[in-house]
Amino acid sequence: MKDWLRKHPEVHTIRVAAADLNGQARGKRVPARFADKVVKDGTRFPFSVLNLDIWGEDIDDSPLVFEQGDADGVLRPTERGFMPMPWLEAPTALLPIWMFRENGQPYEGDPRHALRAVLERFKARGLTPVVAVELEFFLIDDSGKKLQVPLSPRSGKRRKAAETLSIRALDAFDTFFTDLYDACEAMDIPADTSTSETGLGQFEVNMMHSDDALRAADDAWLFKMLVKGLARRHGFAASFMAKPYPEYSGSGLHTHFSLINGEGENVFDSGGPKGTAIMRYAVAGCLAAMHDSALIFAPHANSYERLVPGKHAPTAISWGFENR
Repeated sequence: MKDWLRKHPEVHTIRVAAADLNGQARGKRVPARFADKVVKDGTRFPFSVLNLDIWGEDIDDSPLVFEQGDADGVLRPTERGFMPMPWLEAPTALLPIWMFRENGQPYEGDPRHALRAVLERFKARGLTPVVAVELEFFLIDDSGKKLQVPLSPRSGKRRKAAETLSIRALDAFDTFFTDLYDACEAMDIPADTSTSETGLGQFEVNMMHSDDALRAADDAWLFKMLVKGLARRHGFAASFMAKPYPEYSGSGLHTHFSLINGEGENVFDSGGPKGTAIMRYAVAGCLAAMHDSALIFAPHANSYERLVPGKHAPTAISWGFENR
């Protein structure tokens, strides 16, 4: 980690950041000359910071604040190490961190540790998840009282209607997407294909499949941070909000996963279209847990504005082969 900064002497400040329960980056700005101390000893901030609401406020009646004196956790660098922050004007590095208790035990309120614990359960069964996500977002002109699609940097005009899988819609924001893919390369985020979607100014970018689910989750978190920061640099906003416009389809996060055993075999694959019994058990588990899982999949009031008929969003618990 130290070598990265020495190879980038132009970086004078760093950000140390962890993901809270809403995927918001929480952390500090640190002069680069003190980075070695952060790498060696970590940094500290309250446990409650990872358990704020979407606005960054304390959750009502949280036991982590006044009842426990708002105690500190210890945050240490993840295995990701330093990376550039291409959306900022000044050369800056980001160091992802995660939270531990004073005795070195993982802090249960850190979502990254929650995923690590799930992966350990898979490992104990001799299984490795292979995962990928597809992230949908809107580019938005939020300079006025009403949200609207930004002016095209090429034509200076606004789109009047959405164009699903339109090359023209992508080309209208080519400078943004070119910078976005260059930035993904610099940050080692495996962004694959991009498409225009059914909402006005809506796009989707897919990540490559990975057999490291923790890294895939990091990639999704970093990508959202990058898209929102880079959009501002281009003069507009980006939003992954479920439903920014009431009249258009909303945005989702599509998650793909399969399971590989110790022999490198996909345990869901029967060699035919129907899949294995293990796959059907996995689907049944997903269906049975769907109500409780809504706390994660649809955590905010706006999430339910998206879940309406005729808007390319789920409205019932179901599954099927090749069934979007």
